Amino acid sequence: MTDPDSGGLVGVWLIGARGSVATTAITGAAALRDRIVPPTGCVTESPEFPGSDLPEFGRLVFGGHDIAETPLRKRAEQLEHAGLLPRGLPELVDTDLAAADSRILPGAADSERHRGQQEIVTELVRDLRSFRELHGLSRVVVVNLSDTEAPHPDLEEHSDLRSLRRALHENRNAKVLAPSSLYAYAALLANCAYVDFTPSTGARLPALDELARRNGVPYAGSDGKTGETLVKSALLPMFASRALHIRSWSGTNLLGGGDGRNLADPDNVTSKTSSKHRVVDETLGYSVDGQVHIDYVPDLGESKTAWDHISFDGFLGNGMTMQFTWQGRDSALAAPLVLDLARLLARAHERGHRGALSELGFFFKDPVGLDEHRLPAQFEVLRSFAEELGED
Repeated sequence: MTDPDSGGLVGVWLIGARGSVATTAITGAAALRDRIVPPTGCVTESPEFPGSDLPEFGRLVFGGHDIAETPLRKRAEQLEHAGLLPRGLPELVDTDLAAADSRILPGAADSERHRGQQEIVTELVRDLRSFRELHGLSRVVVVNLSDTEAPHPDLEEHSDLRSLRRALHENRNAKVLAPSSLYAYAALLANCAYVDFTPSTGARLPALDELARRNGVPYAGSDGKTGETLVKSALLPMFASRALHIRSWSGTNLLGGGDGRNLADPDNVTSKTSSKHRVVDETLGYSVDGQVHIDYVPDLGESKTAWDHISFDGFLGNGMTMQFTWQGRDSALAAPLVLDLARLLARAHERGHRGALSELGFFFKDPVGLDEHRLPAQFEVLRSFAEELGED
């Protein structure tokens, strides 16, 4: 996508670029540029965000890495058939899908068996710099949309940048970094802003935070807040301000699609459930009983359903309950947030921000650098930050 009359172009490099969320984001950005659809779900397009000077949708140039080989047009047609994309939209933006698809390169996951991690990082950095130079991009934002990883062990090598570099150079066969952290490391080395939209480790290592600050690059994360946890972060302030004591909060999530299939792995699901439940205890300031369960239901396809049960005490010890059901389509909930974050990170990088952007905690279940989980408070921080980005 290009718009030569609108200023510099901004690259959006998606990890998992042929997945449902990425395909929806790429298709949606083209549709928004051409005003085929309204910006429903795009937080930064709401009336509370005037004058932030964020890059227009027509200035976004998409590329990425993926191990999947299904062309974007085919993936968009699959999402159209599933009812997630409007009928006829993939055909209307076919040129944009083809252009983005031509910029998608093989991912790093399969190559780890054959090359050392330092070699992989070097190649990823080369890919990002080539993307920037070939398309004349003023900024590049890397967004991790790949499958959730199992938790990666904390290593001494993660403690500082010097130790990390030494470990990568001296032991070719060591698995020092998780795949998400390889991409984060490469992005920061290539002077690209980085977004962890998954709960994987990504940039959340002291060594990578040091690199981001040293190179003057911002990053944000982690785990995009799109459904059940969004509702939690809105409801929890109500219970707290009303002085109602929550005894337990349990939830069951039914997921279809690739996300559900990936989270059927008991190792991978641990990262997701821990970030989901953390918001409750940290908001209330006390421990609450209950668990979050995630079940894979292939029949749901691109949809998801969450059912939550809350028990709480009122005056004179009267026990009460609340239940809610959330049904949505995860890619349609996530994609506009991906576009919001890409635009905000690009502008923040331009304005000289570096390191973790806690101001973007509104978008995440487990926001880096922020213990505040109340949605209204997070929104006010985000709104003020966006206003600051637009100031001269």
